[in-house]
Amino acid sequence: MKKLIAFLFILSAIHSNAQAQPTLRISPIDGMPQVFIPAGVLHMGGYDVRAAPDEFPSHDVSLDSYWMDQLETTNAMYTLCVSAGACAPPQDLGTARKPNYFNDPAFKDYPVVYVTWGQAKAYCEWAQRRLPTEAEWERAARGDDMRTFPWGEDKADWRFANFNMLVTDTSRVGSYALGASPFGVLDMAGNVAEWTNDFYSAAYYAASSATNPTGPASSSSLNRAVRGGSLGDAEINIRVSKRSSVRGSNLNAAPGSESYLGQFSPRIGFRCVEDE
Repeated sequence: MKKLIAFLFILSAIHSNAQAQPTLRISPIDGMPQVFIPAGVLHMGGYDVRAAPDEFPSHDVSLDSYWMDQLETTNAMYTLCVSAGACAPPQDLGTARKPNYFNDPAFKDYPVVYVTWGQAKAYCEWAQRRLPTEAEWERAARGDDMRTFPWGEDKADWRFANFNMLVTDTSRVGSYALGASPFGVLDMAGNVAEWTNDFYSAAYYAASSATNPTGPASSSSLNRAVRGGSLGDAEINIRVSKRSSVRGSNLNAAPGSESYLGQFSPRIGFRCVEDE
């Protein structure tokens, strides 16, 4: 991880565009590199011909500045929270191809998976951060323009992201420098999909606040918005505007119950944000 962080500082120094020059810092709690996302306007929603109905209406959203995790939360980082007694272990410690995935040091810098929405929330709170809103996630991935992918309009392939079963399992976080977003955030397309804090509603964009939207106030299904697509998703599903819905945790239910946990997957992880 030390070599990776050193590389990320170099990437931050050389990665620039017309929108922003990234500023990078390291969280003292879990060692996560964090990228500064300046206040600005997000062109949110579907702007390409493959956009789904729940990506409309496309609309402008003003967001305050914040810090976004540059990487997906890793097994090693999540282990720190478990060791501190603030997080429960993932719901499964292996994957189909890596039976000891979570505990094997060989995969310490790979994204943690099989975490519920409640576990992701607990981790971010332990790390003195929080889960991102859908809008914060999309701005960090898209920047200030209407690009289709974090890297722009180039067709997705093995150079930019882990998707469409090209790798058949998760990749080490930060492996796709060419897939960086305009702000220098990595792995926002493919590898693992990512929990956000927002309840999911297909019709939410028609009623969204124009400033710092936080999603619907409630959801009878408790579904949460999941972003970014995963290692198994086709190109259409790793676009920055693609929205997915997965049942989140009901933290008011009996601990350990199916309702309390919600859904989890070997293809879903998360990252956190921090207010400026």
